[in-house]
Amino acid sequence: MPVPFRAISVFHAVARSGSITRAADELGVTPSAVSQQIQTLEVSLGTALIGKSGRNIVLTEAGERYFEMIGGEIDRIMEATQRIQGFRSVTTLTVRATPSLSTKWLLPRLAAFVEAHPDIELRLDGTNEPAAFQKESVDLEIRHGTGGWPGLYAEGLVEENFRPVCAPSLAAPGSLGPEDLARHRLIHSVKSQVQWGHWFKLAGVAPATRWRRLLFDRTHMAIDAAAGGLGIALESDLMLWGDLASNRLACPVRDPPRIALVTQWITCPHDHLRYRKVRAFLDWLRTERDSWAAERAQAATTL
Repeated sequence: MPVPFRAISVFHAVARSGSITRAADELGVTPSAVSQQIQTLEVSLGTALIGKSGRNIVLTEAGERYFEMIGGEIDRIMEATQRIQGFRSVTTLTVRATPSLSTKWLLPRLAAFVEAHPDIELRLDGTNEPAAFQKESVDLEIRHGTGGWPGLYAEGLVEENFRPVCAPSLAAPGSLGPEDLARHRLIHSVKSQVQWGHWFKLAGVAPATRWRRLLFDRTHMAIDAAAGGLGIALESDLMLWGDLASNRLACPVRDPPRIALVTQWITCPHDHLRYRKVRAFLDWLRTERDSWAAERAQAATTL
């Protein structure tokens, strides 16, 4: 019995998207037509490839092995077909990241990726909600947290250094000791993994019994408030970098305690790492990360 290549490509779309409905939308056919193609392939191979778990579809053990074996080949065939036709279709890459990382770090660097990959249409989804990869069309996420999400690939973006910052007009760089901060309004990022109480403990200073506070649930808002002279914020140099480099912000504290953490994680299902568009973004992201880390090391004595 000849192998039905159309059915193979339909199975690939279903396995990649995790949904018969999404595969049907992608292929421009009905869900019923997709199901028929899957049944044809299963008959041809003599084994079940897809089962159901509640309302969701799951790959059988044979289906997982088959998808793993054909995935890269189907991708290459599709790309070769597009090339021989004289064009490369636009592929959409959806990246989710927090609004603060998107605004303060990713957006200023995206031109290099966009110029290097004109065939990839990038959608940057700026939200704090963790991606439900099985239900949403998100290819890759840079997630704020502590890492270690079961079933997901997780790679720390970079180790961040947290420091107090304010507008130079509020307090000159290096002009304050840790004990002086109680005289100022302190800006709090309420979702940050590093809070003022921890910083004061490391600095060996008892925090004031009553603080003048300004609270934000978004890091980029806390940073902009500090740059506007509203108080002193405690933030990550990853988010602060543009504002530090432009002298909108500076560290007013002499010899502040060092707090270093990885709070941003590159995450996705492991099978997404096979996609060319995901690999391209990861390669670019790692290059930008390494370049930024080198820039930070070089500027360590001045910022």
